Amino acid sequence: MKTNDPVKHSQSKYQTGLELAFKLAKTKLASINIAEQCKKAGTSIKQVDNLKNIYLDYLGSTYVIKLPEIIITSVDAKNKPLQAREQLILIHYLINADGSVPRNEKITYKELQDGATYFPTFYKRSIKPLLGNFDKNPDKLLSAAAQVGGIKTDYGDLSVKIDALPRVSIIYVFWQGDDELLPEGNILFDSNIKGYLSAEDITVLCEIITWKLIKLSEIF
Repeated sequence: MKTNDPVKHSQSKYQTGLELAFKLAKTKLASINIAEQCKKAGTSIKQVDNLKNIYLDYLGSTYVIKLPEIIITSVDAKNKPLQAREQLILIHYLINADGSVPRNEKITYKELQDGATYFPTFYKRSIKPLLGNFDKNPDKLLSAAAQVGGIKTDYGDLSVKIDALPRVSIIYVFWQGDDELLPEGNILFDSNIKGYLSAEDITVLCEIITWKLIKLSEIF
């Protein structure tokens, strides 16, 4: 039965897209040398009965990807289950990993393949909310980031580095502004991120982290 409700139609389309993405990921994982790929991703794998358990660090916690069914759980029972789109980020990271180590060469989103095209969407979903929530009290960003393993760095007026995945780090940079200039923000990456995630995956990942930081800041 068709619906004329645009919200329900959008949700249905999104769910269908997720289901297709998981199906494609499962097919891809079954076709690669998973042990070799785990080495490239900087993670570990163990055989448990008939399952392959891959242990992957994500935002300060460790998660287990159980193959071949692609069941993802946290080793810490206190953690909430990951959203479907977070699970896809972990799977895509594992599939795409090329083994490149951090080069200490910082790049912006626009320097990614297709980054210039998608930057307006990236800014709206990841940077703008950061500015809107931390412009009055940027120090809260430090406290919030610490909850996911973030550490202070030396970019801008204030910045934090968060190791989102074993070989993917993200730096949130904040400039406080003054009477003449509005606060500004940006997100930097090590150039090796190109060997792990697409621009689309990076947009989703940064949006997730931004809103996680905003939520964490509310407890301080």
